[in-house]
Amino acid sequence: MDSDGTQDARGTHADRVPRPAGPPQVPPRPARAPGMPSAPDGPTFLTWLRTPRPEAAPGVWRFGHVPRPEEEPEETPARQLLSGALIAFLVGWLIWSLLSNGYLGGWWILPLELFTPDSWRNSDSRIVRFLVFEGYTVLVVFAIMIGVGRLGRWSEVWRRFVAPRLRRVVPQQAPPTPEEDPAQWNQLRAAGAADAAERLGAEARAGHMRDVDQARIARAWQGVRSGQHSLATFSGAVLRDGAAACLHPSGERDLPGRLARHDLVTGQVRLGTTADDPRNPYSYRGTGLALGPDLLGTSLLAVGPAGSGKTGGVVWPLAESLCLHALAGRAAVVVVGAAGAGLGPVDAYDVVVRVGNPESVYDLDLYGGTTDPDEAAAVLAEALVGDLADPHPGADSRRSTTVLAQLLGPYRAVHGRFPSVPELRQLLDGAPGPLGALRKALTEGGKESLLRELDARERQLGQPGDVGSVLADRVALLDRPAFATFFDTSGQSRPFSLRALDHPVRVRIDLPERGHADASRMLARLVLAQFAASVAVREDRSLFACLVLDDATGVITPEAVRGIQRLRSANAGVVMTLRTLDDVPRPLRSPLLGAIGCRMALSGLTPWDGQDFAEVWGKEWTEARDVTDRQIIAETPAGKAVHMLRRVITGNAPTARAVTVRQVERERWSASELAHGVPPGYAVLSLTSVRGEHAPPLLVDLRS
Repeated sequence: MDSDGTQDARGTHADRVPRPAGPPQVPPRPARAPGMPSAPDGPTFLTWLRTPRPEAAPGVWRFGHVPRPEEEPEETPARQLLSGALIAFLVGWLIWSLLSNGYLGGWWILPLELFTPDSWRNSDSRIVRFLVFEGYTVLVVFAIMIGVGRLGRWSEVWRRFVAPRLRRVVPQQAPPTPEEDPAQWNQLRAAGAADAAERLGAEARAGHMRDVDQARIARAWQGVRSGQHSLATFSGAVLRDGAAACLHPSGERDLPGRLARHDLVTGQVRLGTTADDPRNPYSYRGTGLALGPDLLGTSLLAVGPAGSGKTGGVVWPLAESLCLHALAGRAAVVVVGAAGAGLGPVDAYDVVVRVGNPESVYDLDLYGGTTDPDEAAAVLAEALVGDLADPHPGADSRRSTTVLAQLLGPYRAVHGRFPSVPELRQLLDGAPGPLGALRKALTEGGKESLLRELDARERQLGQPGDVGSVLADRVALLDRPAFATFFDTSGQSRPFSLRALDHPVRVRIDLPERGHADASRMLARLVLAQFAASVAVREDRSLFACLVLDDATGVITPEAVRGIQRLRSANAGVVMTLRTLDDVPRPLRSPLLGAIGCRMALSGLTPWDGQDFAEVWGKEWTEARDVTDRQIIAETPAGKAVHMLRRVITGNAPTARAVTVRQVERERWSASELAHGVPPGYAVLSLTSVRGEHAPPLLVDLRS
């Protein structure tokens, strides 16, 4: 049987005998894709849980990390080291040969005569004399070896060249004491929940617990300590359900599959390996590069051309990690991207909004779930015309917000809801019918203040500088047959609102791309504006909220930059990708890079994009060495003859080398290095944590 399931033509006669028809035998579905890391469960869970995770610098993969010194130790070149060791051995051999043959006299025998009794040296026993004289000889040889070994640095030769080649059994890690064993749940025992701790310990030893269970129960225990839940309720759930206690509302205990390596104890996901490059700090070289909520809380921007690995190497591993955090009750995540962009299977999410797809189960709330007309107007104005505002940090879309508020407030007062997309378009166009009906209802209700709002809107219709027509044109992009069943405000659909970020929800929003590129960018701006507004008013900010935008083209506006700056204080962050910084208005590039804490430049960057990264990463003091060769001029006939002989042998004139060492200020990464010095599959990444800790730009291999 071939690998593709076809029968080999060279099979035997028995293989070609027809067999009775039967139901097809379908092979069992594998637990994960080939090469995909498995979740720590079963017998590997305790090993995973007990693995040390020392404190480390921002971005270092802490699982099993072995800290390295801050400064690189000075290593002697291998050729110089080995030749020095050999010369030291020959010198020691020469010294011993001269001593043993009497060329240096007999003074080295004097200590033996001074410190040993005559009866030993003059004993009739050959064995005693042999032990005395030969033992002393061995001591002298040993002393010579110690001296020349220190001079020849034999210990460094052993450490660098011999010891790594010897096969040695790696000692097994000693099991932790019961007081230090995380599988004992000592914090529960100290609080009086010994029965719950015993149940969890038994589940872990039996192989029924996995990493998500441990993180979820630890999160629930934090709720008990903060007073959100009672100890009796927590203990009862653990005793009843064991490792399945305190489940996520979806009932899931893990994702259908995993692409990246995750450590839910530290909350990190591994993206790659820091390259062993001189431009990286020595303490980072060769270590794993990982991100977690402590770094994503300052937001992340990844810039690179198509095919550089933004989605597969950065976006989906981070989205997968956030989905695991959501299952553990630690985070809420909203992933926005084009349909079919490779943002994970549908089963990995609780809510999937497929805008423009008639089969979509969920709808998108155009107004973000708010009941305040002014707030709804501000968010909607940012989505509709935020990219048309003056692209300067101080600009805003206040006029557009006022126009929308003049219509949304009266409409909600009359109908108890906000207008749908066709109704809003008619109101912005100034259609006499809808405006007249709205005026009549307001008059009958005696709502004078709202009538004044409507009068002001009608006076502005058709006037120079009125933004109502621009808003109507933008709303018309959503008033298309493809979106006829979306953005419903009558209560007949299941709209998703970003107000749900108070809960550990996993959401994916698929934006239409074919034929609706402008509408997709507008909806992306809408989701970002609603996200920034929603996380700012959450009651429980212990839940980390993150928005992942797979393509932020056309999304960056002055208001978006201000919203990103406010996310850190709300325990929230945003992950964005761009093909080029040219997709951001020039006046907003520096404010955007300043508002983002984690900046990533992938391979294939253009030099002008690299210039922006080089400016934001700044300069550093480095040690520069200038080497000059000065020709030596001989003044004596003998010196001239020696120089002539040397020139004949080497082909070069005799020179004297002078080395000048000085401190200079240079860019950490220049625009040319970012454009041409980053290999494919690599990226340069700088990090900032929510505690203010920094990591310099690091060259990272995203494929390892």
